[in-house]
Amino acid sequence: MRFFILSALCGAIAAQAAAPDIVIADFEGADYGGWTASGDAFGSGPAHGALPGQMPVTGFEGQGLANSFLHGDDATGTIASPAFKIERRYIRFLIGGGNYPGETCLNLLAAGRLARTATGANGERLEPEQWDVTELAGQQVTLEIVDQRKGGWGHINVDQIVQTDSPLPQILTDAKREIRAEKKYLNLPVKNGAPKRLVTITDNNKIVRQFTIELADAEPDWWAFLDLGPFRNQTLTLSIDKMKDDSKALASIQQSDQIKGAEKLYRETLRPQFHFTARRGWNNDPNGLVFYKGEYHLFFQHNPYGVQWGNMHWGHAVSPDLVHWKELDEALYPDELGTMFSGSAVVDERNTAGFQKGSEKTLVAIYTAAGGDDLLSKGKHFSQCLAYSNDRGRTWTKYEKNPILSHIVGGNRDPKVFWYAPENKWLMALYLDQSDFAIFDSKDLKSWNQLCKVTIPGTSECPEFFEMPVEGTSESLWVFYGGNGRYLLGHFDGKSFNADFGSGELNHGNCFYASQTYNLPARDGRRILVPWGQVNIPGMPFNQMIGLPVELKIRNTTDGLRLTAEPIRELEKLRQAGHAITNKTLIADQALTIHYQTDLLETILDLTPGKDALIAIETRGALITYDSKKQEISCLGKKAPLPLTSGSLRVHFLVDRTSIDVFANHGAIYMPMGFIPKSDDRSLVVTSRNADTRINTYSTFDLRSIWQ
Repeated sequence: MRFFILSALCGAIAAQAAAPDIVIADFEGADYGGWTASGDAFGSGPAHGALPGQMPVTGFEGQGLANSFLHGDDATGTIASPAFKIERRYIRFLIGGGNYPGETCLNLLAAGRLARTATGANGERLEPEQWDVTELAGQQVTLEIVDQRKGGWGHINVDQIVQTDSPLPQILTDAKREIRAEKKYLNLPVKNGAPKRLVTITDNNKIVRQFTIELADAEPDWWAFLDLGPFRNQTLTLSIDKMKDDSKALASIQQSDQIKGAEKLYRETLRPQFHFTARRGWNNDPNGLVFYKGEYHLFFQHNPYGVQWGNMHWGHAVSPDLVHWKELDEALYPDELGTMFSGSAVVDERNTAGFQKGSEKTLVAIYTAAGGDDLLSKGKHFSQCLAYSNDRGRTWTKYEKNPILSHIVGGNRDPKVFWYAPENKWLMALYLDQSDFAIFDSKDLKSWNQLCKVTIPGTSECPEFFEMPVEGTSESLWVFYGGNGRYLLGHFDGKSFNADFGSGELNHGNCFYASQTYNLPARDGRRILVPWGQVNIPGMPFNQMIGLPVELKIRNTTDGLRLTAEPIRELEKLRQAGHAITNKTLIADQALTIHYQTDLLETILDLTPGKDALIAIETRGALITYDSKKQEISCLGKKAPLPLTSGSLRVHFLVDRTSIDVFANHGAIYMPMGFIPKSDDRSLVVTSRNADTRINTYSTFDLRSIWQ
């Protein structure tokens, strides 16, 4: 009887194959309609794309979607639908966000029990999915969109939930192709916004590479590439999931000794010309900043296969001067412990880890393996691992006994390691959870002991910990800071850190995060910082950039001891044609205009503002202002207090194709700002309102590209 009833229901639904779709929720209203919200993740109504602090969200329909990133990844909550009857064969929807089953998910409940569930794929693009609900025909059900996850990717995005009798277009669950690796690169066609496909490359049934990519079924927007060098003359199997029947993507993947499209490399319209950017794909945090044998190494979080976050590798570049960079092959690839999250690198001068083979000192990378839910690392937790190189960083071997520090709590990650000479040991600063960090020590880089905890309210991730002299004194202090640059100043005795001198803000810009300082030889005497430049660069085969290297100092100011940041002196070698003015009075409300030859500019102004003068400096669509009455500087909506120094104001800024880096009063203010300058504006205009202003010196330079 039960079989007969089910068959009859199936037949009834099949007979209605042409019935129109029933929209359950499209999230286009001002509120959630009859849905009930709890917690603080979803707010009172739908989002309209990305929320503050969130990467771009794509793939939703119309203007609205359910998005639980309202208060960041640590917010939790649920929205639940009214009851409705199953009247079609399928429930189809769009879903993105975190890949945490049971924690970030869309659930279908029937008779109070979980009947279906779906989750995101750790991506901000919403992808179409469907449930076959034939067996639930005629039943009353409810939906709930759940966010009970804190930390990275602790959010969910859902849109366009409909009942339908039309299945999604037919797909192949696993398309395969064999290739013999005979060339340097495997070029892969990318269509921005296409559904992400999981690509698995195997060698004798062993997974050697695995990643997601927005494969182009037809004409690509750009070409990603994979280094085939490690597999020369081996036969590999490429497998791609969820391929459409008529897709040409698999056939269009091709080998070459050249990167496809390389003739335009570094000449793209929005390619920054003196900030480092990856040849292809997305970059975020700088990693492994270390100097060895005349080379500055820059590793970086890298997605080689897309212009959005994902597939975290360690990209790699080297430079003789921190200005001109050569990108090398990927250093670290995802493995069975997870994708390659942030970390640091050291030169093991004393061979404490015992990895050295030959005359070269060993470079050791200490990184987070971000275990997750992909095929390689399913069910693993975040842990800290080692890799080492005996050929100046050109090839890397992962330590066979990884992890060297197992999971402790939450998303513990981003180890910063350096040598502590007073006790002949290594120190590690590590992010734990919420606003908590910890310091560990080790004699051999393999076994670590926790020394103490450090809390920086309002700060998480990417810790830095180092000692610096206080300028003009014989005293030195220790600096501890997190991802957003909020820092503590204090003392460290080899076991515990005490923040005796309070806290400060390192930057006041809009595109600074996850910075790291170089592990340099003591003879260098400088503390050089490099941040992630958080700026979305549209329409390019790459995205984001690495910020300008800056030199840090601890100075005594009117507000007490503070960190300052100024551009490194090596950047001066990019200067070419210039213009200078000295001892000139800028009459109130009259404009001083200077034209320059390139779209790359550096300017240094030393001014004595008149009483209550409002100074405006405008170039390429960016406006810098200084209010003498308020003692405040602003740029592109960001503001910071800035007292005059002996009545004077010094403003120093550099304009690139996607940014303006502003420094004031010798580094007292550091404002890295991401924006897209006006391409047709090659002028610089300075005005002083309310009062005359004395221009003591005014120097401006056209700048060379680092890529030419």
